[in-house]
Amino acid sequence: MAHSQDLTRGAIPSHFRALAIPTAIGMVFTTLYNVVDVYFAGMLSTDAQAGLAISFQVFFVLVAIGFGLSSAMSALVGNALGEKSDDSTAIACQGITFGVIVSVIAIIAGYLSYPFLIAIVSEPGPYRDAANTYLQVLMLAAPAFLLAFGANGILTAQGDTKSMQYANIAAFFANLVLNPILIFGWGPIPAIGFNGIALSTLLSQTGVMVFILWRVFGSEVMQGPRNFSPDIAHFKAIAAQALPASFAMIVMMIAGFVIQYFLKGFGGEAVAAYGIALRIEQLLLLPAFGLTGALLPIAAQNFGAKDFDRVREAVMFCFKVGVALMLAAAALLWIAGKLAMGVFTDDPEVIRIGASYLAVDGFILPFYVMLFAINSVLQAFKKPIWTLWIGIYRQGVGVALFSYIFVVLLDLGVWGVWFGIALSVITGFFVSLIVTERVAGPLMGGLFRKRSKVMIDAE
Repeated sequence: MAHSQDLTRGAIPSHFRALAIPTAIGMVFTTLYNVVDVYFAGMLSTDAQAGLAISFQVFFVLVAIGFGLSSAMSALVGNALGEKSDDSTAIACQGITFGVIVSVIAIIAGYLSYPFLIAIVSEPGPYRDAANTYLQVLMLAAPAFLLAFGANGILTAQGDTKSMQYANIAAFFANLVLNPILIFGWGPIPAIGFNGIALSTLLSQTGVMVFILWRVFGSEVMQGPRNFSPDIAHFKAIAAQALPASFAMIVMMIAGFVIQYFLKGFGGEAVAAYGIALRIEQLLLLPAFGLTGALLPIAAQNFGAKDFDRVREAVMFCFKVGVALMLAAAALLWIAGKLAMGVFTDDPEVIRIGASYLAVDGFILPFYVMLFAINSVLQAFKKPIWTLWIGIYRQGVGVALFSYIFVVLLDLGVWGVWFGIALSVITGFFVSLIVTERVAGPLMGGLFRKRSKVMIDAE
């Protein structure tokens, strides 16, 4: 049996190291997993890479639902552990049942909607066809993604981020082997081309799900009385926590559609360049994901224990370390952006367009890490609805408005899309600061400045 970590005691930096490093390493292999897909798609054609890029925008809906479930379980189980509540086992069991039900709904809804969504962000032709055939296979992986995400939230709440690290490493190597075998064939295994990438994902992610569930059932939280029969009260609590986080991620996907909409007028090269550049960006954001992923269980347990000074300490530590790491990452983008693009494609136009995005992206990396940290804090407070409203502004209204201004009104071409993204991120960060301080005031006297009880009562 794996024992839960008590994150309400001990040095905050030590907890970040213990949780963030495995998370970041696991995410390195998750991103490399996606890089492998992009690489082998590039061996087929630029249309295959573009098809992969736009199909990811659709499949991102499932990732968003899984992320919401993971965040909900991490926050709810983490709060229960901090409060020393006996309800943690019940919450964990109900989270797994909730994930099974949502998986079935997601497969049905996905098959009904993906052709329409692909049509929005693409023009008729080879890369749209590639995306549609890819998703026909990939939609079957919905349960693997959703249950693995949700179950990992239960582990993360207990301070276990190593299990997903091991699973992601194994999945990367499985994908690295399966991709060429399924794409090009090997011995008695026939070549199935582009769809081999989707089938490889289905097989490897199913393995991740099985391993993570096995680790959950062996964890301390699951040693109490188990009840997997649907419980409406628990389902409401999980949904109230998961849905806003999921919708916030879906808004991010909508921003991706908006960006693809503006980019499609510049051709398949622009679409492919953005898809490749996103993978590079994700690699450099991995330390930020690790830090802010660690912040959620640390803040959740300490908020549950009502040790608000430790919550503040954890947030400021995350801000300081995250910004320092992202400044270093920005320098790498400015120095080696073209070189990084050249690893994935030899198309000079794709390299040029992708490098222009990375040049702008370097300026907003520090804002990203602080935004991710604020989202984790709002989840820990069990106030995820505010992450949705912030996301609607930043990734919906902001991206569309600023991209329209720079692309249509000022006619800045693809640079206009990049400037639109940057301005929406920067303004979204300042909006999130104001919102979070207002939310934290009544709950704990403020996040960035501690207020007296008189001031709290006055509010």
